[in-house]
Amino acid sequence: MKTNLIISAASAALLMLAGSCCNAPKESAAQRWTEEKANAWYAELPWMAGVDYIPASAINQIEMWSQDTYDAPQIDKELGWAEELGFNTLRVYLSSVVYDNDPEGYKQRMDDFLSICEKHGIRPLFCIFDDCWNEESAYGPQPEPKPGVHNSGWVQDPSKALRADTLTLYPKLEKYVKDLLTTFGQDQRVLLWDLWNEPGNSGYGVTTLPALKKVVAWAREANPSQPITIGIWRLTDDFRALNAYQIENSDVISYHNYHEVEDHKQEIKYLKMFNRPLICTEYMARRSNSLFKTVMPVLKENKIVAINWGFVSGKTNTIFAWDEPLPDLTEPKLWFHDIYRQDKTPFDQAEVDTIKALTGAK
Repeated sequence: MKTNLIISAASAALLMLAGSCCNAPKESAAQRWTEEKANAWYAELPWMAGVDYIPASAINQIEMWSQDTYDAPQIDKELGWAEELGFNTLRVYLSSVVYDNDPEGYKQRMDDFLSICEKHGIRPLFCIFDDCWNEESAYGPQPEPKPGVHNSGWVQDPSKALRADTLTLYPKLEKYVKDLLTTFGQDQRVLLWDLWNEPGNSGYGVTTLPALKKVVAWAREANPSQPITIGIWRLTDDFRALNAYQIENSDVISYHNYHEVEDHKQEIKYLKMFNRPLICTEYMARRSNSLFKTVMPVLKENKIVAINWGFVSGKTNTIFAWDEPLPDLTEPKLWFHDIYRQDKTPFDQAEVDTIKALTGAK
């Protein structure tokens, strides 16, 4: 997802360290995995790599998970391609909107999705809430993509209009979180839970923190067997409270970095100071020189889970850059994200070769 402001990773990590020792609420910290438990869990895993995944046929989370538009054949086909690349994980966004309208059907489709993943040797992690892109959403048919516009139909979850009425919102979200983490919390097909994507994005800042604290408390009450995380994405002084809370309430540390490899190395250096497994849940933006050939080997060398944004170019339009709409083009000369066209031809065969060499795919 789009990161709006970046400072040097070294300075940013020091900001986190300065604020991360004393801000976590006791009720959550008491149940956080110990370093020993987190590292023992991670030691049992192979090196993992994959993509932030949505099928090419869906414009957003609602379209991916709704009964009328859930596209199992497309997912099966695309995950076959992922398997061929040697990918063994995915990061997948969920939808409280679909759950609110069809909870049992939604969970059945999640179960079906997990079965497709298992067929292809993939253990996904699920991302539950999201502060990015369009403020409002609605159940039912979703809009068509805007030509040349990155993520034109992606939606925040929960919607902005719902956030002011916490007396109504919180019970609904609590039911949702606890049902998810009870239904799938012991399911070994699930790698882990990413509770909230880029909290504070879209101008929310620290106003997301009260809801995030609730979500963490509900997740701890559900007590899944899988670890939980909340990814670091904006390493700036104004996000110190959020960063501190995210670090202190994550069993494993996840983060986003869309910058060139030297910046990425510095962030890794400082995040390692927390002595927990590291998971890069977003990277690879060609325009920003965050590339498979430079970043992915560093992630493998450090045994950091490598999850890049985008797989098959489709309705999300993420081959176009965040802030550079190109409505007159069907395909930019330099893709921003994504690996394959819908006919499976890659944007760059050399990238596919690099991925396969690193994953050991046959």
